[in-house]
Amino acid sequence: MARVFVYGTLKKGQPNYKHMINRAKGLAKFQGRGHTVEKYPLVIAGKYNIPYMLNIPGTGHHIAGEIYSVDEQMLQFLDEFEGCPDMYQRTLMRIQVVEWEGKGGAGEARAAADGVLECFVYSTATYPPEWVGLPYYDSYDSSGKHGLSYVLRESR
Repeated sequence: MARVFVYGTLKKGQPNYKHMINRAKGLAKFQGRGHTVEKYPLVIAGKYNIPYMLNIPGTGHHIAGEIYSVDEQMLQFLDEFEGCPDMYQRTLMRIQVVEWEGKGGAGEARAAADGVLECFVYSTATYPPEWVGLPYYDSYDSSGKHGLSYVLRESR
């Protein structure tokens, strides 16, 4: 099992969460909530209003999201879904645990000195330069105050 941190449309209550609970795509167990230890820019960009974490450590905000434990099948699905490695790149990042619900592994989160875990995160280093000038968010909600409605793949 691998740990994945999701911050966008794959979170609970968001348009693509259905994929996280689709057992045909693999297993994803919700473990808890957290935020990036380092600051990153989280922007909503492109004609489909997709959330992107730009891989520019030290700029932006501590990005809030959810921590999942996923099997190899789900990890492969997520790589494909996220257009890895072209659109997003899967990298290890340090995530500060804020709330832990993982069963049988609660001690695991506490065992990490200071509650920090390494998780795979889909961020991007391949973006148009003008995205750096877009508004930065610390949390993503497809129906947030930003007014930028996410366009589902099946509607594109």
